[in-house]
Amino acid sequence: MIIAGVDEVGRGCLAGPVVSAAVILKKGIDLNLLKDSKKISFKKREEISDHIKKNSYYAIGIASVEEILNKNILQASLLSMRRALEKLKIKPGLTLIDGNFAPAGLKNCKTIINGDEKIKVISAASIIAKVYRDRFMIKLSEEYSNYAWERNFGYGTKAHLEGLKKFGVTSHHRKGFKPIHKILSS
Repeated sequence: MIIAGVDEVGRGCLAGPVVSAAVILKKGIDLNLLKDSKKISFKKREEISDHIKKNSYYAIGIASVEEILNKNILQASLLSMRRALEKLKIKPGLTLIDGNFAPAGLKNCKTIINGDEKIKVISAASIIAKVYRDRFMIKLSEEYSNYAWERNFGYGTKAHLEGLKKFGVTSHHRKGFKPIHKILSS
């Protein structure tokens, strides 16, 4: 049976899209490299992501800042997962999803809490999604250098919050999220 793993990255960020990856592993993959993306250093994660891409079928799905604002973060995350699955060239017989929610109407799927720690194919999706989103935020930081996105990737770190207070909110910020909403309301 063909099994796909799906994970999303960026739900807790203050800026940028939410990104999901869907991955189907090929036989040549080194399973020992696959673990939760949060437990791998930035440099190592980049190397492992390249290895996964060479040894899998994968696709990326994105939900924009506007979609996050209009739908809410959970629905936007599910939308990004659906988009990733729809882009896969091979259709899985079973889809394993990190967390406890799956896109509506998805057949033959199972949600697994902490799946990125327990299931190798979900770990692979976690790594691909994290590297893709990190690279996106690094590129964005070239134009928006006041928020330290090249280091915090849009999460609400001290440097990011200080940048918000000093330079204001950009179009890439999630205006419905509490710290951003507070700045806009004051």
